[in-house]
Order: sequence, then structure tokens, then C-alpha cells
Amino acid sequence: MDRSNQTSPVVGFILLGLSAHPTLVSTLFVLILLMYLVVLLGNGVLILVTLLDSRLHTPMYFFLRNLSFLDICYTTSSVPLILDCFLTPRKTISFSGCAVQMFLSFAMGATECVLLGMMAFDRYMAICNPLRYPEIMSKSAYVPMAAGSWAAGSSTAMVQTSLAMRLPFCGDNIINHFTCEILAVLKLACADISINVISMTVANVIFLGVPVLFISFSYVFIITTILRIPSAEGRRKAFSTCSAHLTVVVVFYGTILFMYGKPKSKDPLGADKQDLSDKFISLFYGVVTPMLNPIIYSLRNKDVKAAVRNLVFRKHFAQ
Repeated sequence: MDRSNQTSPVVGFILLGLSAHPTLVSTLFVLILLMYLVVLLGNGVLILVTLLDSRLHTPMYFFLRNLSFLDICYTTSSVPLILDCFLTPRKTISFSGCAVQMFLSFAMGATECVLLGMMAFDRYMAICNPLRYPEIMSKSAYVPMAAGSWAAGSSTAMVQTSLAMRLPFCGDNIINHFTCEILAVLKLACADISINVISMTVANVIFLGVPVLFISFSYVFIITTILRIPSAEGRRKAFSTCSAHLTVVVVFYGTILFMYGKPKSKDPLGADKQDLSDKFISLFYGVVTPMLNPIIYSLRNKDVKAAVRNLVFRKHFAQ
């Protein structure tokens, strides 16, 4: 039997990270670690205050708690691995570890897409149908809406991860990324990936295209309703209830569209710069966006700011 063309199956992967740019490692390690701590602190405080303050036991803040918990899970699924890549050039990760990390990242990202759509519907009902809002957005409605977001995100992540990790990897096992990003892993497969491409295209339409259209239509009706309010103060108050969510949507989807929609360089000499740029954009999406979410909601929401002040003063006087 001719063994010249046989290769052993891959049992693990090597993450390149920034091994080609060692001068950036120390600075980025400190920066990413600080941002990760801000993500944990900011989202943790947001979850705590919306749980402890009874005035924030509403559908909007229930969805916000889910968003904060999701951001903590998303960053925790990738940031420790990224930091380890900084400390260990050409970090080795097992096949199963890569699959778990890929699943968690994909699941959290897909869940957030659906959850932001649910939050848009909540704001639409609150502004466009305020009289029916308590009836329609009851606990029996908003809890299944959030649970459905998690279930949908986890389901598509399971499908995409299973399809990716069932592929044969019999050659190069070096992933030019910080994490097991699914597109970077698919490039290493030594088989036809057309099924994976089709499956991911369908998933992108469902979890990116549909929520974007839904959110866009919701805000068309929301803005139209706000402009019909006769008083300037009334318009300002109405818009303030959805401005934080709209800002988060713009940051979240803007980063995704920039990350996947920018043209690829055809210049071989620019490939390294493009890879570095892709890594930085991925870092922004994976760390900066979850860090900004609690800041945006805190700065643009007087109820959250009041709840934080009450929590701080309560602890101060208790001591």
C-alpha cells in the first residue's frame, strides 16, 4: 500500500495569535485583561441592580439582564483563551476544546442577535401600543421570548459546530487567529466544505438578516410614533426609553457588518496586514462591544443610574 499520500488525522490545533507581532503582545495583554475586568464588573453590576431594585422588574430590564449575562458568557468563552495565547506563543488547543470554544462563541453571538430583536419588539410595544403593553408583554410572554432566544442560538451553534468538527483535518493544523473561529477552522479542512458554507449562509440570513430587518421596521414605527407626540418633552422622554437599545444595536451590527462585509485584499503583500486587521476587529467585537453595553445603558438610562446610586448608598449606610 502506498503511504506517501496518507496523513494522520489532526488531534489538536495551534493558535497563532500574535506570535508574528511580539511587540504588541504586552500592551494588548494588559489592555484586554482590563477590558475583560470591566466587562465582568459592568455587566455584573447591571444584573445586580436590576435584580435588587423592584422598580426595574419590567420586561425591558429582564431582557437587559439576559443581555448582560450573555455578554459575560461570550467574553468568558474567548478572552481567557486569548490571554493565554499572549502568554504562550503558538498556543495548542485540543480538538474537543476547540469544538467547545467554537460552540460557545457561536451560540452567544447568535443568541444576542435574536435577543436584540426581542428587545426591539418590547420597545415597539411600549411606545406604539402603551395601553396594551402590560397585557401583551406579560411575564408569560417575555420569559419564553428570552428562553427562545437562548434555545435558537444554542441550536444553530450545535448544528454549525457539528458540521465543522466532523470534517477531516489531515494536514495543516495552524489556526491564524486567537480562538477557534469557525471560518478560520474551515480553511484547514481537507474536504469539500460547500455544505458548511450553505449552512452558514442560511444561519446568517436567519440570525443576522431577519433580526436586522425586524429591528429596522420596529424603529420605523417607533420613530414615526415619537414624531407624532405634540410636546418636545414628550418626544424626548419617549426616545430616551429606546435610545440605549438603538445605540447597542448600531454598535453590535455595525461591527459585524464591518468585520464580514469589508472587501478582502487581493494583494499578497497585504495579506499579513489584513490578517492583523481581522484579528483586531474580532477583538473589538468580542471584548469592546460587551464592555460598552453596560456603559451605554448606564449613561443613557436614568432609572439604571438611580438604581446604582441607591445600591451604593445602601451599602455605605449599612456599614
